Amino acid sequence: MKNSDIRILLVDDEPDILEIVGYNLKNEGYKIYTAKNGFEAIEKAKEHIPHLIILDIMMPEMDGIEACEKIRATKGLENVLITFFTARNEDYSQMAGFEVGADDYVTKPIKPKVLISKIKALLRRVDDVNTEASEQITIGEFIIDREEYVIIKNCKKMSLPRKEFELFALLASKPGKVFKRDDILNQVWGNEVVVGGRTIDVHIRKLREKLGDNHFKTIKGVGYKFVIDED
Repeated sequence: MKNSDIRILLVDDEPDILEIVGYNLKNEGYKIYTAKNGFEAIEKAKEHIPHLIILDIMMPEMDGIEACEKIRATKGLENVLITFFTARNEDYSQMAGFEVGADDYVTKPIKPKVLISKIKALLRRVDDVNTEASEQITIGEFIIDREEYVIIKNCKKMSLPRKEFELFALLASKPGKVFKRDDILNQVWGNEVVVGGRTIDVHIRKLREKLGDNHFKTIKGVGYKFVIDED
C-alpha cells in the first residue's frame, strides 16, 4: 500500500502536537486528519475510516480511553489500528489502553523519526495481514476467517480487536504447542513495537472471557498454549 493511500487520524488537544506531528506525517506522504478531543475523534473516524489512529489519552470532554472504547464498538472501525500517544507513562495507563483495544503505546516526547519508524512498523503489519491467505481455517469448534477478520463459534460470528484476533490465530495455529512470551510478542506485536510486560496477560484474559477459559492454558514462567478440549 502506498503512503498516499494511507489515512491517519491524529488526535490531541495540544495544537503544537497536531501541527508538528501532522507536518512530519504529511512529509511522509500520508493523508492526515486531525481532531482535538474524543468526541471529534469518533466523528472523524466514522467519516474517514482511517487505517491508523494516533490517540492522546489526557484530553478534555472525552479522554482517549473512552474514545478508543467507543471506536472499537463502532461497526466498520473494529480493526482500525490505534496507538496511544501521551505524556503519561504509568503502568495503569498502559493497561487501561490495552484493555479497551489499543495496539500500541507511544510516550511523549518522541523524536519525529522514531515516531515515523514505529508507525511504519505498525502499518507493515496491516500489509502482512492483507497478504495472508484469506481462507477459513477450522480448529475444533472454531472457524478463523482471515478475510473478514472474525472468529466463528457455534455458527456465531465474533469480531475481535486486531491484536486479540492475531493472538488467538497464532495460538490456535498449533493446538497444544507452548508459545513462549517473547515469541508471542515478536509475532503479534513485532520486534519494533515496545509494549508492557503484562500486555499478553491482558489479551489472554479477554480471549478467555469471550471464547472460553478452558481453551487457554498458562505455562508458568514460559508462555501460553491453546487446547481444543479441556485437559
